Amino acid sequence: MKITVIGCGRWGSLIAWYLDQIGHQVTLYGRESSQNMQQFLSTRKNHLLELGESIQLSTNLDCVVDTEVIVISVNSQGLGALMEELEPFELQNKIVVLCMKGIEISTGRRLSQVASDSLDFSNDVAVWLGPGHVQEFYQGIPNCMVIDSNKREVKEKLVNEFSSNLIRFYYGEDLIGNEIGAAAKNVVGIAAGMLDGVGLSTLKGALMSRGTREISRLIKAMGGNELSAYGLCHLGDYEATVFSKYSHNRQFGESYVKGEKFEALAEGYYTVKALVNLGKNYGVELPICRAVYEILYRKQDCRQVLDQLFARSLTSEWRV
Repeated sequence: MKITVIGCGRWGSLIAWYLDQIGHQVTLYGRESSQNMQQFLSTRKNHLLELGESIQLSTNLDCVVDTEVIVISVNSQGLGALMEELEPFELQNKIVVLCMKGIEISTGRRLSQVASDSLDFSNDVAVWLGPGHVQEFYQGIPNCMVIDSNKREVKEKLVNEFSSNLIRFYYGEDLIGNEIGAAAKNVVGIAAGMLDGVGLSTLKGALMSRGTREISRLIKAMGGNELSAYGLCHLGDYEATVFSKYSHNRQFGESYVKGEKFEALAEGYYTVKALVNLGKNYGVELPICRAVYEILYRKQDCRQVLDQLFARSLTSEWRV
């Protein structure tokens, strides 16, 4: 397949490397002003991987015109602006695959909705979600991920074309649940990092069980299948997000409570604001999301908020 990957950060570059490795014709797009792109243009390397010579590099967005599949891996809050940039190309009959996790803060839209709202009806939108880190994939360490779309034939095509011994793809059956679950796991990752930062790592088990139930209720209220929260999009991604040294969200949470700088992108910082708004709109209580929000946006004392969170009066652990 002829594929253009938009976004030359750690995930975009890994996706381009991976799709090239399994035999596709790949172009990686990045803005000319991007330091990541300039590094690839000069050395074909970043601090994580090296791109093969068969991968085309472009700083001109018109590379999306002559391609079958457009894979997007950018900051989730920047997706709307990117879709506006793509509108003049009047794309038709493309498959747009979103490889990021988040919710648009200003509207509460899932990312597939953001993309679909800007595209001609002839185009299809899919999401690529699940656990894994660039460092591990590049070292040949396998993992399982999910591809979901509203159209079964799109899922089947992508799963068949993208699967390999390195990444085994599963068919998603709940676009709402998979997108919300994937976005929310980054917030749980921040909470886990905060627990690490204040010396309460032993509470991660409670965090995971309660976090999954919390998000399952929101998914159900939004019209999705609550069981999706227990799949690869959310609970299945906890090892990579809640424990891994490579997890940006976990590290951000730990660094934040320790007063240390952390400059890498942690999508959960933005997602928690959107989730709190969704919780209000759908009448769903989200204690963990609310706790993270109070610490990050209202500057409440981290230890006090976490103590209150785990001291909540419960009639059942499943009610969180």
